[in-house]
Amino acid sequence: MKFKSPLLVVNDIEKSKKFYKDVLGLRVILDFGANVTLTGGVSLQTKESWKVFIHKENNEITFKGNDTELYFEEDDFNSFIEKLNDLNFIEYVHPVMEHSWGQRVVRFYDLDKHIIEVGENMKSVCKRFLMSGLSVEETAKKMDVPVKYVYQCSK
Repeated sequence: MKFKSPLLVVNDIEKSKKFYKDVLGLRVILDFGANVTLTGGVSLQTKESWKVFIHKENNEITFKGNDTELYFEEDDFNSFIEKLNDLNFIEYVHPVMEHSWGQRVVRFYDLDKHIIEVGENMKSVCKRFLMSGLSVEETAKKMDVPVKYVYQCSK
């Protein structure tokens, strides 16, 4: 068996395709009308077709469960945050925060209230700590990773 992709049910597939393209830079790979596959392996399915597939009524399909997310990493986190701040339609789960291991992340909802997390690329976190003056050993301790990982990231 092979896992193929997560599937998100959406109210308006055209608006969702635009959201994922404009906000996250994903492109359509396959478009079957009611089902679309985006780069990165994310699939979108219309709510209307999904109801038929699983034999449910409109009121049985709920959004904003706050129990899952799509996770992305961004090499240029600062630029991404600037881009996000320029978009007036983004509903944040929380503003930018920094985890104990040093990675900065932001979480927000897509148009159908699925959570999207965008985190700073871990290699960038490592380089940021090293450039701030932390030693390889201090960086490894702060990030809770092996020293070997820090050396690999610093190349």
